[in-house]
Amino acid sequence: MIVGLMLIIGALVLLAGSLYLIPAMGKYLEKLAKFLGGFQVVIGIISIIVAVWQWEDLYSVLLIIVGLILAAGVMSALPAVGKYIAKLTKWLGAFQTIIGVIALIAGILNLI
Repeated sequence: MIVGLMLIIGALVLLAGSLYLIPAMGKYLEKLAKFLGGFQVVIGIISIIVAVWQWEDLYSVLLIIVGLILAAGVMSALPAVGKYIAKLTKWLGAFQTIIGVIALIAGILNLI
């Protein structure tokens, strides 16, 4: 259940620039996403920790991907592997909206 919640929170941050397109609720979701965007790195690190801790299926893999994108700013500080992870997160960042939509759908499905 925590993996599903983290997927939804991470997806909202990833989709912050696109949520206004949702009819009726888009304006409010965008405000929430912009607020959560201030905690982007913290949400990313917590997402990675939760995914490793609650390793169960493909939802955890998707949560790690979301966490890597959100925590891209601090990934280069990791010793030895930091520059490689930073390159991976930069490449994944190009697919931010697509990954955000998939994460939102997966998070809702995980909670159901």
